[in-house]
Amino acid sequence: MDVTLHLAQDPEADALLGRSPLAALVGMLLDQQVPMEWAFKGPRTIADRLGADDLDAHDIAAQDPEAFSALLSQKPAVHRYPGSMAKRIQQLCQYLVEHYDGDAELVWKGVDDGRELLRRLEELPGFGRQKAQIFLALLGKQLGVRPKGWQEAAGSYGEPKSFRSVADITGPESLAKVRAHKQEMKAAAKAAKAARK
Repeated sequence: MDVTLHLAQDPEADALLGRSPLAALVGMLLDQQVPMEWAFKGPRTIADRLGADDLDAHDIAAQDPEAFSALLSQKPAVHRYPGSMAKRIQQLCQYLVEHYDGDAELVWKGVDDGRELLRRLEELPGFGRQKAQIFLALLGKQLGVRPKGWQEAAGSYGEPKSFRSVADITGPESLAKVRAHKQEMKAAAKAAKAARK
């Protein structure tokens, strides 16, 4: 895995995401309740604070939970909820150590069926169906991981040029389109909720 991603909109953070399967997974895990760029910059920030060039699942899994939480809480915090996210990242890394010998890429490497890959992603701590489908779409659209049926397994996120999620962001222009789509979805949800009252 060595591609250029544009999710953090920061060259160093994006370079790490493009070469590190674990960084990409951690970025996806952090991508909730904060701006996308903030979430995907998190893996680089964590690596820097650990004094490392990359994230290591064995190292993170073995960290003292309070110390790791404090690391994520340093200003600027890695997430709006650094304590709970520190716990989730450690749970993800512990799972990867137990099931994939700490190698995040083994979650998808050699998998030849999209539904199987989706199942594997959904089993990761902190990955519900939607997050798993978005990450599957990111793998297929930008990282060249395309097992048979991956687009169908990714649902609407797998559609070409759909601009629904991080899977479709390749630069500032596509970022703006994804943001616009998310705002439309929020407005539609708000209108539907108001209509039910």
